[in-house]
Amino acid sequence: MLPALHPFSRFVRLLGRGRTLTRALTFDEAEEAMAMILAGQVAPEQLGAFLMLLRIKEETGEEIAGFIRAARAALPPSTLPVDLDWPSYAGKKRQLPWGLLAALVLAQSGWKVAMHGLDGHTEGRVYAGETLTRLGVPLAGDFAEAEQRLGATNFAYLSLELIDARLGAMMALKPILGLRSPVNTLVRGLNPFGAETSMQAVFHPGYVAVHRDAALRLGDARICVFRGDGGENERRPNKACEVLTITAGTVAEAQWPPMADPRQAPDESMDLERLIAVWRGAEDEYGEGAVIGTVAIALAAMGVEANPADAEAHARRLWRARDRSRFVGPLAPATQNR
Repeated sequence: MLPALHPFSRFVRLLGRGRTLTRALTFDEAEEAMAMILAGQVAPEQLGAFLMLLRIKEETGEEIAGFIRAARAALPPSTLPVDLDWPSYAGKKRQLPWGLLAALVLAQSGWKVAMHGLDGHTEGRVYAGETLTRLGVPLAGDFAEAEQRLGATNFAYLSLELIDARLGAMMALKPILGLRSPVNTLVRGLNPFGAETSMQAVFHPGYVAVHRDAALRLGDARICVFRGDGGENERRPNKACEVLTITAGTVAEAQWPPMADPRQAPDESMDLERLIAVWRGAEDEYGEGAVIGTVAIALAAMGVEANPADAEAHARRLWRARDRSRFVGPLAPATQNR
């Protein structure tokens, strides 16, 4: 007697039937598939095949929306209103993570910023969690502690494996599979604290449409998508920036002009001491431009400012008014996990 087909096998079959028969998953199919994965009802072989078949086909907005809805359904309810969702998963390798200072400026200015990410899944990058730790910013150990920190300081960072262990494990498969998977797209739209606005930077411009379509399908209130430095929520001040926003189902696109000298070489040292020095007042045209430009995009995304010029002027005021004694402290020793 032949063994019965595993219930999840139909999703693998849909994606792997060849050039003419393969099709994308519907929203409901994607939600069901991810719900089974997160419930531990999928064999490891099936999971690897599923993720890589999606990778070859390239995920659609409908699929990502279904994945996100399943993942959100598994999260605990948030009890604290949050202004800004800040996914940070790509890591930095060519410039310092200036975007982290932007998030801290916004938190210091009164907006509650919930950051989430995962360190160490790609070699040779500097990640948010390790950087915040070295800057003296405590990381939350669970949802309750994250909400406590949001209430006390307006800022919290919670690592993905503490949000959902299975999502964290799937993100950590990259060294084994050799490729990113659709989970990288899913987690950017996860918004685990139900923030009113979500920043979802991408590296490849083609993913802007995927995030747009997923957010529209889910009915998310406010999102902002742009090509950030290295795929992080960080404005490249020396380049023009196309910013897509969705507000209550209405899509708008704006072209933000360059802010600074277009010439900027990769940072060979990636010395985090420079982040502290600039926070405390040292001059760095590129670094300050990256911080101010990122704050400006966030202000526009939240609806605080209506156009790039006003948003950048407001961001400069917030940067000048920051309390340089708060958040960023002496640099702690580096860990040995990289």
